[in-house]
Amino acid sequence: MRSFTVTKNDAGKRLDSFITKTAPLLPKNLLYKYIRLKRIKLNGKKSEISARLKENDVIDMYINDEFFEKNEYTYSFMKAPKQLNIVYEDDNIMLLDKKAGVLSHPDNGEYIDTLITRVQRYLYEKGEYDPKNENSFAPALANRIDRNTGGIVIAAKNAQTLKILNEKIKNRELKKMYLCVIVGYLKKKSGILESYMVKNEQKNRVFVYDHPVEDGKTAKTGYKVLAESNGLSLLEVELFTGRTHQIRAHMASIGHPLLGDGKYGTNSVNKKYGGYKKQFLYSYRLDFDFKTDSGILSYLGGKSFTVGDVWFKTAFLNGEL
Repeated sequence: MRSFTVTKNDAGKRLDSFITKTAPLLPKNLLYKYIRLKRIKLNGKKSEISARLKENDVIDMYINDEFFEKNEYTYSFMKAPKQLNIVYEDDNIMLLDKKAGVLSHPDNGEYIDTLITRVQRYLYEKGEYDPKNENSFAPALANRIDRNTGGIVIAAKNAQTLKILNEKIKNRELKKMYLCVIVGYLKKKSGILESYMVKNEQKNRVFVYDHPVEDGKTAKTGYKVLAESNGLSLLEVELFTGRTHQIRAHMASIGHPLLGDGKYGTNSVNKKYGGYKKQFLYSYRLDFDFKTDSGILSYLGGKSFTVGDVWFKTAFLNGEL
């Protein structure tokens, strides 16, 4: 028999979800059977699989050890590099300046060196995260940025923070501002682009339409020209919606792709300006524009955070592109 005490980070989870994470090798049919036969108990009693857990609840599992993962105290995230560019940190969140070329999360090609594994190593070595004391929660990113784009990414240190951030992102209560360099000059020096976007999952590419289409999602992008030089424009961009590749696809759709963008731009043009392998796009500012209750993160309401070093901004303003 193994016994687990529900921590703050697991409070609010369903019983079956908790069991799935703590005994990942236990088949679903056995999970439900063991709950029915009282081989899995909540606070010493039979419980419904949908029961919501509370902090300090005790879950007893009378199941074979084979259904639990072996205790492994050599964590893969410890192989991740230590380097992190921290914009802001407190007991609940971290704001990180992700550099272009770094993955936000593991993918099929890279599992170790990602932003989230770097964060987990950092917090583990700092003593703020110990997987042995967590039944299911691990520090997580609330937003993500494409590998070849840089900018501010938010990491949640606890489950309550992650839940609040997810709600705020969904309700558009976090304002993200970008800097980018596009090819050419815009006739209108500020404006809002509105269209419909459809993502092709197989090609990992977005297609833009000026009229409603099947599976099309509305996309709204605001922009302002900050400077122009050498056939290029430096823009500040605001996202009013959060579609995949939204800025890249939107600018390309009006004939002004981002410099360095190999997917939506033109290789010959990119080569002319130095052959950069990453798009000139940076999420440089984050505003906490809370309009509803924000719980333990209420102290962040009205605050704004900015990345000081955007790799292409100074070069552009100095006429080096």
